[in-house]
Amino acid sequence: MFTGIVETTGRITRAEPNEGHLTLTLTPDAPWTDLTLGESVAVNGACLTVTGWSDAGFTVDLSQETLAKTAPRWTPGALVNLERAMRADARFGGHIVSGHVDGVGEICALDAQPGAYTLIVRAPERLARYFVPKGSVTVDGVSLTVVDVGGPAGSRADLQANEFTLWLVPHTLDVTAARDWTPGARVNLEADQLAKYVERLIAFAPSLHADAPGGRA
Repeated sequence: MFTGIVETTGRITRAEPNEGHLTLTLTPDAPWTDLTLGESVAVNGACLTVTGWSDAGFTVDLSQETLAKTAPRWTPGALVNLERAMRADARFGGHIVSGHVDGVGEICALDAQPGAYTLIVRAPERLARYFVPKGSVTVDGVSLTVVDVGGPAGSRADLQANEFTLWLVPHTLDVTAARDWTPGARVNLEADQLAKYVERLIAFAPSLHADAPGGRA
């Protein structure tokens, strides 16, 4: 489990095909010297398992499923966001992030405003229902607040139903790989876990009432 608060950025230094999967070597900008084999690290929002490490960096394996469901930016030299799994005694600064990417979105527009960058992100249509104004979204592993959304119950009529906007403050640009985002870039998206659980509960509601004592047959 993660919070979407990026601990450090890093670079992919090697990407090697390895028996059907891809092995990455990553070098954090702020070295981690206490990693353990098998622990989880969110790399651009994807929960990956540490398969080896040294003082210089660590390795992870990406399965074919991970490669198929994430943004195609797993190449040497790429800047990535890194977050280790949350500790039970740590501050919860972002929101609940599983590290399971729901889909790949696209940055449609980016505009520098005084003190912030504004972005329009287009998500896969099946994810549109999970985004609400002032709700949470994870973009490449960064916990961010949705500003405006389009479509039914949206807050901006000029946006499509599967588009939402973000405002990035200078600190976010300084400490995350968001500083490399450009229009046309593809990014990993994870919708708010709570929204998905509520949707699932509602979907089962009729059958749950029927099965309850005194419910309809």
